[in-house]
Amino acid sequence: MIRVDEIWLSREPLDMRCGPDTTLARVVNAFGEAKPHAAYVFANKRANRMKILLHDGYGLWLASRRLHQGKFIWTPLRQGDAITLESSQLRALVVGLPWQYATDHHTIKTL
Repeated sequence: MIRVDEIWLSREPLDMRCGPDTTLARVVNAFGEAKPHAAYVFANKRANRMKILLHDGYGLWLASRRLHQGKFIWTPLRQGDAITLESSQLRALVVGLPWQYATDHHTIKTL
C-alpha cells in the first residue's frame, strides 16, 4: 500500500467537481505545499461526499467516496485551519463513524 505519514482534514468544503489539479491547487494554497506521503481529506458542503488527495512521493492519487444515505461525521466548525488525523480516525471517518473518538489514545482501563 501507499505510505501515509500525515493526514489533514480540511474544514473548508470542496466542490466535488474538482479534479486532481484543482484539488492540488487547493492544497498548495491552504498548506503552502503538498508534502510527500501526506493525505488531504475534503468534503462537500452537505458532507455526503468526500475526496482524498494523496501525494505518494512520485505522483498524486485522488480518491472519492459518496454516501447514498446520511452524511460523514465532519468537524462542526466549517472554517479555519485544517485538523490532523490519525490513521484510525481516517478509517472511522471513511465508513461514517464518529472519528473524533477513534484514536489510539482512548483506552479503556476499568470495567
